[in-house]
Amino acid sequence: MLRLGYKASAEQFGPNELLEYSILAERRGFDSVFISDHFQPWRHTGGHAPYSIAWLGALGARTSRILMGTSVLTPTFRYHPAVVAQAFGTLGAMFPERLILGVGTGESLNEVPALALAWPEPKERTARLKEAVALIRQLWSEPRVSFDGQYYRTDKATIYDRPKSLIPIYVAAAGPVLAKYAGQFGQGFICTSGKAPELYRDTLLPNVTAGIQASHRTPDAVDMMIEMKVSFDSDLGRATQDTRHWAALALSAEEKMSVEDPLEMERLADQLPAERAARRWIVSTDPDEHVERIRPYIEMGFRHLVFHAPGPDQARFLNLYADQVLPKLRAAFG
Repeated sequence: MLRLGYKASAEQFGPNELLEYSILAERRGFDSVFISDHFQPWRHTGGHAPYSIAWLGALGARTSRILMGTSVLTPTFRYHPAVVAQAFGTLGAMFPERLILGVGTGESLNEVPALALAWPEPKERTARLKEAVALIRQLWSEPRVSFDGQYYRTDKATIYDRPKSLIPIYVAAAGPVLAKYAGQFGQGFICTSGKAPELYRDTLLPNVTAGIQASHRTPDAVDMMIEMKVSFDSDLGRATQDTRHWAALALSAEEKMSVEDPLEMERLADQLPAERAARRWIVSTDPDEHVERIRPYIEMGFRHLVFHAPGPDQARFLNLYADQVLPKLRAAFG
């Protein structure tokens, strides 16, 4: 089954505005809404960073059908995993079968300013994530948990309010180690569009498959989700200019390494030419072109597409995409 979702950009919009857009997404036929969990945005000027867990409670109360979750939350630094287990246990009990916990290893932009910590190397961040996921699942599954890990500990801890079935955990990955982990231990895999095709073809997808095989599960046990960067408008100039707000996405890993201040990230992003800022996005006024440029991702195996639009008028995007692009995608790919 093809799922078509909406990315609620918490870095760009305040909580009330973002809520109304997400309610509209459900009304216009989108299947899911995923919100980022940032302590700070990519841009200081006009930036936002609403608290995702509280916001999901409001979204669940104001909607009835959509799947909803984080893309992604880091359950290792700002949040102790036991607190994440409690928070999502409550949300899952209130909105059964609708909640997804999407997790990742985090970014220094969000964790360092809040905690004044030294940002660990990837190996430690990965180990923390794996341990956190194990603890969260144990807290959801067992009545009293005394956990003695390398990074986290609990003493006869109980999550009293939780859903009858375990909340799916989706794992975000940009490299082979976590991609395999997502395939072996996750109910979903998350990545983003617009990167080199060989990253998906040669690194991410083979490792997800290897993880699935190691877990002795069938491929449909893992929801293959990708955030699609799309800018769609009847005015090509407007669609291109809209991507400027998200120019930081075009920065290389080296250019933004250890950048923990939104003002500095904004300065670096604003130095990029418009063509480079738009490079990560599918920018077009033609719905058929959008379908054709999305096609390779679906053919690679992604069946849950969460559309991230960069423009300030998200209602305009949602209505245009629901009218002109979603029906074509469903007709072409089911």
